[in-house]
Amino acid sequence: MSDEGQSVAAAPWVATVEDLEALLFVVDRPITRREAAKLLEASKSDVDRLVTALTADLAERGITLITHGDELQLASGAEQARAVLAWVGTGGSDLTAAPLETLAVIAYRQPVTKGGIEEIRGVDADYALRVLIERGLIEEAGRLETAGRPIRYATTLEFLRRFGLGSLADLPALEGDAEALRQLDLRSEATDSSSASGDEADADTDAPSSPAQEDAATD
Repeated sequence: MSDEGQSVAAAPWVATVEDLEALLFVVDRPITRREAAKLLEASKSDVDRLVTALTADLAERGITLITHGDELQLASGAEQARAVLAWVGTGGSDLTAAPLETLAVIAYRQPVTKGGIEEIRGVDADYALRVLIERGLIEEAGRLETAGRPIRYATTLEFLRRFGLGSLADLPALEGDAEALRQLDLRSEATDSSSASGDEADADTDAPSSPAQEDAATD
């Protein structure tokens, strides 16, 4: 058979950094590395390599790649907060003081139990935890192997996206849990287009922290 009559096998497709970026761009939710590997017909090690390369490529751009455990998602960069705010037009963070302070404790002390949060803040944490779970900012992260096996809480990928963080390593230096998270409010406003909840403030019954309690949060 002549060469002209022989079918020529197509070269195997090898996923590129641009392929991973395009995939993450069109998917409107976080995807796992396993999902990415399946969709890109690549191995896990190949996806890990592409993630590292894409993170480096985006370093000087207005988009960042958020990694949280096995999950991946694109988000606007923290330095682009002002530009994004011009479009979003929000009037401020829609988290009131109690959930924001509780979120700060969890972010820096995770995984932490409800009791641990209440010991630091000095007030009941039921309402704040409920709000944060409903917003998808925290999740259950197992149970403490002690009497009663209390639930431990940790932050989610949505938390990173909301506050413009690439990973937990990007959290500001700890100078006080609540104050550190307040420094991220502008990022929060820029990446969350939901309107402020009017009834949240009415429902917030947590007592304000005393200076002594805030000092405890920085221990």
